[in-house]
Amino acid sequence: MWIIFGLLAIAATLFNLYTFSVGRDYKLPMAIALSLTALTVCADYSYLSVWVEAEDWSALADVVPGMGRAWWVLTSISILLNMLPIFLERSMKKRRL
Repeated sequence: MWIIFGLLAIAATLFNLYTFSVGRDYKLPMAIALSLTALTVCADYSYLSVWVEAEDWSALADVVPGMGRAWWVLTSISILLNMLPIFLERSMKKRRL
């Protein structure tokens, strides 16, 4: 499930950037993309909790250290990309003044 949410989050982020580039309101796509990013992390956490319940410690030891770093990086990138239109819009307003 986390893969589906992740792919949807990427698509929503690209749609967010597209709507900004064509001059449309980008706030709803931004909210959807950030929400899907959060759901991706939650779904992955739920997936890992299944391994904890099954006491599959070797799988956890293999996956969790790398995934922890990956989720921090990917979530940070998602936040930055989805907030990029806000920063660009502010800089364009400053140039007009």
